[in-house]
Amino acid sequence: MSFIKKHYEKILLGAVLLGLVASLLLLPFIIAGEKKALEDEESQIVDRTPKALAPVDMSAENDALTRVESAYSLDFERTNRLFNPVKWERGPDMQWIKIETGNEVGPGAVKVLAVRPLYFMLKLDRIEPPNTYSPARYVISIQRENAPPAQRNARQRFISVGEKNEYFALTSVTGPANNPQLTLQLADTGDTINLSMKQPFRKVDGYAADLKYPPTGRIWNDQRVGSELKIDNDSYNVVVIDTGEVVLSAESNQKKTTLQYQP
Repeated sequence: MSFIKKHYEKILLGAVLLGLVASLLLLPFIIAGEKKALEDEESQIVDRTPKALAPVDMSAENDALTRVESAYSLDFERTNRLFNPVKWERGPDMQWIKIETGNEVGPGAVKVLAVRPLYFMLKLDRIEPPNTYSPARYVISIQRENAPPAQRNARQRFISVGEKNEYFALTSVTGPANNPQLTLQLADTGDTINLSMKQPFRKVDGYAADLKYPPTGRIWNDQRVGSELKIDNDSYNVVVIDTGEVVLSAESNQKKTTLQYQP
């Protein structure tokens, strides 16, 4: 104990020096640990994958651009009444008709009630066997529903192989004599068709339409291309009939009016 009492300052100084040496030896490890902790914290902030941005809603801007790009038109003739007051016309029944769209009277008011196809038909009626004076002759009936009224009934034509008429040419005949198959070439299109007793032929050759004019209740049935209609003391010709429309042409100025048809 006396030794400690005599040298305690040296012992205390030695302990402090040993602590300092230990601290110096541990200092690089402490610095490295702190540096690693700082780098980890930095990487969590800098290298973090950011959340994707939500898509920008540009619908309002796109709508505005679309309105700017499209032409804006004002109807000063029918819908706008600032310069064109509403027109009224007296109908055939002496009732007043309000003209809003322009199709309440006149050709635009005509309604298409029906459209029917008109056929060009061929039928082998009978066979006349060959004789001393002529080869076999074939009797073919021809019916044209789109022809003028006097020519719409079926008409018969006699024809042999190699002959032709205004409708077709008979190019060849095959099969048994009592039930042959005729090969015809149509004069208008050049198409080749087959015809036999059991196999008639027909094709669409035009259309007929039934029309109605509501302001007067007038109905025109079975109208063809070229038919003439009287509408409010004006004359109109039917110039087109198709499956979906009928076109009228005014005789006075050739102005055309298209009437839509939906079965």
